[in-house]
Amino acid sequence: MVMMSTPLTRENVRQAPKALLHDHLDGGLRPSTVLDIAEQVGYDGLPSYDEAGLAAWFRSRAQRGSLVHYLEPFDHTVAVMQTSDALYRVAVECVEDLAGDNVVYAEVRFAPELHTEAGLSLDEVVEAVLAGFADGEKSAAAAGRSIVVRGLLTAMRHAVRSRDIAELAIRFRDRGVVGFDIAGAEAGHPPTRHLDAFEYMRTHNARFTIHAGEAFGLPSIHQALASCGADRLGHGVRIVDDIDERPDGTAHLGRLAAIVRDKRIPLEMCPSSNVHTGTVSSLERHPIDLLARLRFRVTVNTDNRLMSDTSMTNEMLALVDTFGFGWTDLQRLTINAMKSAFIHFDERLAIIDEVIKPRYAVLVG
Repeated sequence: MVMMSTPLTRENVRQAPKALLHDHLDGGLRPSTVLDIAEQVGYDGLPSYDEAGLAAWFRSRAQRGSLVHYLEPFDHTVAVMQTSDALYRVAVECVEDLAGDNVVYAEVRFAPELHTEAGLSLDEVVEAVLAGFADGEKSAAAAGRSIVVRGLLTAMRHAVRSRDIAELAIRFRDRGVVGFDIAGAEAGHPPTRHLDAFEYMRTHNARFTIHAGEAFGLPSIHQALASCGADRLGHGVRIVDDIDERPDGTAHLGRLAAIVRDKRIPLEMCPSSNVHTGTVSSLERHPIDLLARLRFRVTVNTDNRLMSDTSMTNEMLALVDTFGFGWTDLQRLTINAMKSAFIHFDERLAIIDEVIKPRYAVLVG
């Protein structure tokens, strides 16, 4: 008997297990939550006080083809994330929303330094978010959806607190934080400005990722790997600039692209966001298909679910519709992400073997 694979419909893709490595906490709030917290804390700077209108504003402002413009709406989400209660609520809802999309493992990143304007200490920020993640996991489990969520602490590349945030990541490494990151505008803010933080992480046998190769090109990727020692690349889209795709379907890899593939450096790719920030001109021109065919360690991610009006289901469906990805491709992306997670090997393997592969076996047929 020939087993037929499950149709690649929205609902079926939503049911597929997913692993997410690149998702920003302050980029994934529910519009209703932004409104609620703004009223509670007296924040009167929102551009709209209607839920649908606010959601539309976030989309329209962020999706203008520029990373600088894309980052502007974060002023409002960060503004309502300045108390322990607000951070806890946002973290719980983040986990619930991801679990509702059948994400089974997620690393959610946030920048503690952005949430201290009302007097919280860096430690209090992290404690509130991790408590929210833990209770969100319990809430999801009670609803019949198992999910593991861990935190990545982000330092802003234009600021000077990266060493402080790296030390914070180590203080909380056994309490739910699994790594470190730098983010923000790339141009003019090279990762090498933060070598002290990366050295601190390496000294303490800890993992880190770096936003690189998004708005800036190959030099950003080279510095992140050669000078800073990144374990993963946030986005990494511009690695395609070091690949010569030939008319006969073959491709020649330059030395940087070759080392990224040879060393299995994970690429945290966020297709919709990359279009919205102008990193690529359209989804059809996104290199994720080429890189997947060349067997780079490609993963698919949301980046900012509110700003890009997306989910893991949406991102996967976009690859199905644009490039013809099938269940086997989606499974490979999911396993790539799980292999690349910053939790221990045995934990990664358990999720792959006990959750991802069995559930995909039903879908692939």
